[in-house]
Amino acid sequence: MTDRYAELLMYVAPEPVQQANERWLARIVEHLHLRRRNAGHLDLHSLWLAPELLVTQTCGYPLMTQLRGQVQVIGRPRYELAHSSNGEHCSLLLTREDNPRTTLAQFYNSRGVINGYDSNSGMNLLRERLAPLQHGGHFFASVGISGAHRESLRWLREGLADLGAIDSVTFDYLARFAPQEVAGLRVVTRSAPSPTLPYIGPLSLSEDDAARIREAMNQSLQDLPQVVETLGIQEVLPASEDDYEVLLGYQRQAADAGYSVLQ
Repeated sequence: MTDRYAELLMYVAPEPVQQANERWLARIVEHLHLRRRNAGHLDLHSLWLAPELLVTQTCGYPLMTQLRGQVQVIGRPRYELAHSSNGEHCSLLLTREDNPRTTLAQFYNSRGVINGYDSNSGMNLLRERLAPLQHGGHFFASVGISGAHRESLRWLREGLADLGAIDSVTFDYLARFAPQEVAGLRVVTRSAPSPTLPYIGPLSLSEDDAARIREAMNQSLQDLPQVVETLGIQEVLPASEDDYEVLLGYQRQAADAGYSVLQ
């Protein structure tokens, strides 16, 4: 089969980022002498598990809680951005600049916002930071679900929530290309480090196949310096599920503290 799905949907905004991803994918497919199949009819989970998949990106937490043993990890990006480097990123715990609270403990009984309960950067890394500060399994007075990091930022800007955790790559892209979306917000603290979001393919990929795809991804970055400059991705590093065990460790630490569910 010479046509495969190739989509990068974890970071799709602002527009320069989406355009750079599209240029990168086109060159990757070209290097591999394949054709790119239209994936517009697939939801995200269906794309992740499609046997016709070449490469896509998922969140590290769903990789370990929903997709483990069902996909092949191809690699992970090494971003060199303000809050992401050396194959790791984090969450930035944000509030409005005019919020009088300055320490994380002071946000007890405030209003939280997450993009979703299946998110590593929006939920799992936040839960790890809050677990030592919760009481009786609760930290927030309420938790809203925004559905997306950019929506969580809007909630914070508009005073609909007091504290949220935003993926550091998302934040750095917006700070550069859409600064109005992070204006008026400040960082309370950073989360624990996390491996960057993995690139995956179908489980049928051999390790040699994964290495060839990773090589094509890196060759394409060398071909496209403007893409590198826009995305901040210097290279795609080898990776495996083992790299993401740390995320389950954060989950266990929170559970051991009596804070299995962020609330």
